[in-house]
Amino acid sequence: QLRLVESGGGLVQPGGSLRLSCAASGFTLHNYAVAWFRQAPGKERVGVSCINSNGLSTNYASSVKGRFTISRDNAKNTVYLQMNSLNPEDTAVYYCAASHYNYCTGHVPDSTDYWGQGTQVTVSS
Repeated sequence: QLRLVESGGGLVQPGGSLRLSCAASGFTLHNYAVAWFRQAPGKERVGVSCINSNGLSTNYASSVKGRFTISRDNAKNTVYLQMNSLNPEDTAVYYCAASHYNYCTGHVPDSTDYWGQGTQVTVSS
């Protein structure tokens, strides 16, 4: 079964940090570009960041640039999203997605072939 599994979400105070993980099973993630998306309550799902297959190119939405860092460990078949300086506007369900294209032209990949189930991030005091 081909799937992505996110983990690492939770409740954090404003100014805090979280690291999300996106682990692949059933396929080799290193052939894919991987992106993170988020969906806040009542809003559309939007792209947050994208990393190409070899990890040498990353892109970010303007709302998270300088605060979030995407990275990958292909040996562990996992992509990460380090989130710092979190604020309540970052509250959302975060999803990872894999694209059969091995590059990102922006912070949203050209395709999304596999999705995870999402992990909740809540930023609140």
